[in-house]
Amino acid sequence: MLKRVVAIFLLSISLTAYAGDVPVDAKMDYNQGIDFYKLGMYERAIESFRSAIKAYPDYTDAYYNLGSVLEYLNQYAEALNVYKQAYTRNRNDSEVIYKMALMSSKLGDYNQAADYIKKIPSSDGYYYKGQELINSIKHSIEMPPQILNAPSKIAQYSGTYDNIMSPTGITTDSNGNVYVALFSDNSIMKITPENKKQIFIKSDLINGPISLATDTEGNIYVSNYSANNVLKINSQGVASVFVSKVDKPYGLHVNGNMLFITCQGSNSVLRQRL
Repeated sequence: MLKRVVAIFLLSISLTAYAGDVPVDAKMDYNQGIDFYKLGMYERAIESFRSAIKAYPDYTDAYYNLGSVLEYLNQYAEALNVYKQAYTRNRNDSEVIYKMALMSSKLGDYNQAADYIKKIPSSDGYYYKGQELINSIKHSIEMPPQILNAPSKIAQYSGTYDNIMSPTGITTDSNGNVYVALFSDNSIMKITPENKKQIFIKSDLINGPISLATDTEGNIYVSNYSANNVLKINSQGVASVFVSKVDKPYGLHVNGNMLFITCQGSNSVLRQRL
């Protein structure tokens, strides 16, 4: 909290144009709030930040710092409400989203905290902090009874999928479908939970498919061995080249927002951000 407050304080001194249309009295109250905070006069800081917001209701930095002081004083419910006000004014601020998740977890609303974390894009630095928070509370997150008691959509006993031509790579999705790469047919087969087989996609882009991998969005990645590239196939079965000029791609593995590709032709492993 202190780092953000001090950083903003420095900006308010050196870059007076930063605040844009913020009225002068709102700026004065805002800077006064920072001064009170640095002196440990937290109640006075709260009053000043509230005055800044009253003078300029869209003062997002004032909302953030007010929430930070309330959080410091363990007033989590009130801090959450203030962070929500900041969020409604800037829905792309991942730091505020993380703060809403943190306050929700402090209040014991773990499912709400998890919902907030889902709003943080994987490309944002706060995504990893969000995942750390999820890991710390995951045993407290309640799942609906129908999900907890639902059997796996994929058969949970040993068996065989028969009559599949030249199968190579395999992957699954969250709906219980199994996908198999057919090397000689240059296609991907889909096997439903009801054991119904169908060609999911056959495309001129597919040339010697080896491995398959699935990300959290349901996209399928194909190591296109004979074409020296990796394809991406969305859930609607539309293919596109995801990584080109890969020397004999073979194995694939997805971890979080990263795709790992073993390259037989170059004796290397490629790491590609999704």
